[in-house]
Amino acid sequence: MTAPRIVVLGVGNLLMADEGLGVRCVERLAGDARLPQFVRLVDGGTSTHELLEDLEDLDGLVIVDAVVTGAPPGTVVRLEGNEVPFAFSHKLSPHQHGINDLLATLTLLGRAPRQVVLLGVVPVSLTLSMELSTEVEALMPGLVTRVTEEVRRLVGG
Repeated sequence: MTAPRIVVLGVGNLLMADEGLGVRCVERLAGDARLPQFVRLVDGGTSTHELLEDLEDLDGLVIVDAVVTGAPPGTVVRLEGNEVPFAFSHKLSPHQHGINDLLATLTLLGRAPRQVVLLGVVPVSLTLSMELSTEVEALMPGLVTRVTEEVRRLVGG
């Protein structure tokens, strides 16, 4: 049996405090023994269409990013399927519009991931800083755990 094709994609701008939380999460997941070895971690930064090949024909895609949902800052959010593009329509950064375009392109090509989940956090700070806010930093261990749990759910374990 072939291992499922699963990608955890961390996106965001590391120069804007909590906007970089997706990338920071993927950095912390590297070497995490809870993730199956076949899971690919991708630091998407602020890239978009450069990621096309990385995301084609996946069994599952977990995107980690800062999101604006109307929930209070510091809220952890889980969205899936058709809810994901809606979350990226409330842009914090230009890469989010690009992620929507990327997912739409994959769908148009018939190569979209079979399951897409967004795990996000409503940012506390978007100031010019390479550090996460204290509040979001405190959430990171739980977010890493939620990503590993989501991957286990995607692979049926």
